[in-house]
Amino acid sequence: MNERVPVIPMLWRQTRAQNRAFWRVPIGAFFTLGLPLIMLVLFVALFGNDTLDSTYGNIKTAQFYAPGLAVFAAASATYTNIGMNLSMRRDEGILKRVRGTPLPPWIYLAGVVLSGVWIALVSTVVMMGIGVFAYDVNIEAAKMPAAALSFLVGTITFALLGVALAAVAKSASAAPGIANSTILPLAFVSQVFISLGESRDVPGWLNLVGNIFPLKHFALSFGQAMSPFSKAPAFEWGHLGVMAIWAAIGGLVAWRKFGWDPVPGASSRRARRANRAAVG
Repeated sequence: MNERVPVIPMLWRQTRAQNRAFWRVPIGAFFTLGLPLIMLVLFVALFGNDTLDSTYGNIKTAQFYAPGLAVFAAASATYTNIGMNLSMRRDEGILKRVRGTPLPPWIYLAGVVLSGVWIALVSTVVMMGIGVFAYDVNIEAAKMPAAALSFLVGTITFALLGVALAAVAKSASAAPGIANSTILPLAFVSQVFISLGESRDVPGWLNLVGNIFPLKHFALSFGQAMSPFSKAPAFEWGHLGVMAIWAAIGGLVAWRKFGWDPVPGASSRRARRANRAAVG
């Protein structure tokens, strides 16, 4: 009789290994955790913590930026980090060697995804904790289930999109460009860096772009759970549904396109060394 594979212990070990790999690269941890916190402090210092017009109503500056930047940090911990790291490991031949071991490939990828979700959780808790204790950001217990569901759906969505990013990127040197050229512009039209309140005359095409892609829906669903004007339980099913569609798209692209072997000629040895130093 065949022995049952101890899936849970293997998955736990893989997740821990991916977490250790993340913290061994200080620059990656800084851009994922430190930079959004610095942006929160700078935005509140520059604009003050007075009320501003937002989609949620007239709220304090920190009340708008803390949830938005928490979402941005969570998306960076999943989409950007997973896409870049998997691309780099593929170019280095690490993924090819992993596939040649007894470890099931899906366990390795699941460990990468769960590690990204865990890092996103840490960044979100730290961001909201700083917002609450330093800037009096409002949090209501009755809305926490909605915030938790929004976080879970959002991070899984961006984690799957991160695997899809690695699947379509030809090399590790291409992955950062794809990641930054997609997530950073979207952050400006997705209620993350700029408050697009009712009083702003926003071009319709900008709203359309934000509405198509998942970052805005992540920011709004999580932000509504933190808004003092939303009514409990504050579940945003429409936004969650759009993110679920993008999660399915990311999962499908990853399933159809993800490769474990380096793409011949896609990345030079010098580029691979540079990516190893930058990403770890």
